[in-house]
Amino acid sequence: MSDEIEKLKMHSPDLTAQNVERIAALFPGCVTESRGPDGTLRRAVDFDLLRQELSDSIVDGPQERYHLDWPGKRQALITANAPIAKTLRPVRAESVDFDTTRNLFIEGDNLEALKLLQESYLGKVKMIYVDPPYNTGNDFVYEDDFSESTAEFLAKSNQVDEAGNRLVANTQSNGRFHSDWLSMMCSRLRVAKNLLRDDGAVFVSIDDTEVAGLRHLMDEVFGAENFITEVIWEGANKNDARQIGVCHEYVLCYVKNKQATETAWTVTKEGVEPVLKEVERLKKEYGEDYSAASDDLAGWFRAMKAKPSFGLRRFRYIDERGVYKEDDPTAPGGRKFELKNPNTGEVIPLRQNRGWAFDQETFNDLVEQGRISFISSTSIMVRRYLHETDSQTPQSVFYQPARSASERLSKLLGDGLFDYPKDETIIQKFVDMAGDESGSEAIVMDFFAGSSTTAHAVFLQCALDGCNRRFVMVQIPEAPKDKSSAQKAGFSTIAEISKERIRRAGAKILEGECHPDWNRDVGFRVLKIDSSNMADVYYTPDATSQADLLTRVDNIKPDRSPEDLLFQVLLDWGVDLTLPITRESVAGKTVFTVAGTALIACFDNGVDETLVKTLATRHPLRVVFKDTGFKDDATKINVKQIFKSLSPDTDVKAI
Repeated sequence: MSDEIEKLKMHSPDLTAQNVERIAALFPGCVTESRGPDGTLRRAVDFDLLRQELSDSIVDGPQERYHLDWPGKRQALITANAPIAKTLRPVRAESVDFDTTRNLFIEGDNLEALKLLQESYLGKVKMIYVDPPYNTGNDFVYEDDFSESTAEFLAKSNQVDEAGNRLVANTQSNGRFHSDWLSMMCSRLRVAKNLLRDDGAVFVSIDDTEVAGLRHLMDEVFGAENFITEVIWEGANKNDARQIGVCHEYVLCYVKNKQATETAWTVTKEGVEPVLKEVERLKKEYGEDYSAASDDLAGWFRAMKAKPSFGLRRFRYIDERGVYKEDDPTAPGGRKFELKNPNTGEVIPLRQNRGWAFDQETFNDLVEQGRISFISSTSIMVRRYLHETDSQTPQSVFYQPARSASERLSKLLGDGLFDYPKDETIIQKFVDMAGDESGSEAIVMDFFAGSSTTAHAVFLQCALDGCNRRFVMVQIPEAPKDKSSAQKAGFSTIAEISKERIRRAGAKILEGECHPDWNRDVGFRVLKIDSSNMADVYYTPDATSQADLLTRVDNIKPDRSPEDLLFQVLLDWGVDLTLPITRESVAGKTVFTVAGTALIACFDNGVDETLVKTLATRHPLRVVFKDTGFKDDATKINVKQIFKSLSPDTDVKAI
């Protein structure tokens, strides 16, 4: 075994190569080697052999098939799978609680962000909500430019600025109006799917301009069998239409694997919280006089007409357990047996064509628990408590006026900073229904973050139910419109507005009542996408020989900090980017430790065997050094042997 320390690859995964490996696992005889355009050998699929393996299940040539196609689809798939040599650089000054928070805010192109997160968040995201550009001809879409011809076209048509920004208006005069939009969404949804857990869900807001194409696209990416529903979100009526006023939008909902999504989705019934608070107030006022408390509650409900709580008015009785309603204990086709009143011995009659909704043993338990109301000697009702039935299956149509979300955001940030923000209370419902078990740290992602409505919604739901959810927001640093309120307020990018909203929303929520089990994490780590920390030629994927590695003196760009290097290592090794990081001095060198012993890193020069042995005695899972950072060649050669002796399970690598 060589004593040479293995180098980290320092670029995002090559998803095409991963797909080749999957094919090799299923059909090993169909994978061979071939020379690429640069002359290097690489694994490749022999499609002739693969066709033979699948000969009875191939649709080929002019044979009809059902599928979605558009100009640019093939390039979109190539774009989705291509690796990139970029990194995420931490920005402590713009973060909140950088050292302790588990939330992320990534600034940069969302496709690049999704690719960079492939190792660290593969199969870990519980829910994705996105509100992409609606392709109305007035908003902007991402122009994914990976080919020279496209770059030349954009430059010649003045669709890129001096910095090479790739945001262009997708006007309807463009013959590829729908195709460009589908290509943009296709690559992002395909890469994002990899990040979802098997029981994860994705919600995508859209209007009628692209809903048909998006539905077909998501059927293709996630599988039609994993479609859940098309939610109708009704907002304010519009009077500017000449035929029919469109007053709704859509939210397409899919899961990654419906068979793995065993938990029933529920949402808290509207109006429950005010009722429970009023009941607590009445119990304090009336003590054990539950009859008087119940009478007062009935009057409270009468005053709540036209409010959500009024719909819960059947819950009008109070006892020591809480507030309840009385339900019929029978059901059509229920159990047929003789049931007696345990107090009088009289048989309780059943109505025609009905039976008991429980068996005899359950009835006895309900009586013992005080959950049966004896209306008379021959009539009973079952007590259903609100705190035990405060959730329901979500409905596919709901009404929420758009104006209320704009008003709340204006109060939080100022007037007119963001046009048509999504309603955080609606996103909160999605977070609730597709959420996780209590106490979990489910990850919620939004890679079209906008004003970070989704982050706000996560805070609200955590404060309500006590679950310690985490979020990952991604927003490109797009400039606000010229002379807009945002520009006048001093915001240079939409990302700046997004971060400020998270700061203010978190602070405001902490001022209110929060669930005692919530960890009250309203912080976020800001990471910005940038070119690789490594010299471009040196770390272009698959373009460097071992001889180049040995002759290079120092491959790290001079403007990069040790913490910059650490985060690229975390990405490359697939380590969670929000784990706690500590910095300490060991043997005169700066050493980073991530989550205790998950990873130890030292990027200083002059690393000697004393330091190496000290770190090895900590038995870390991973350790990384700078390839040119060792005191001498002897130390570099001995590193692997030292760890093999003192900490044989440690994975040792260099950059």
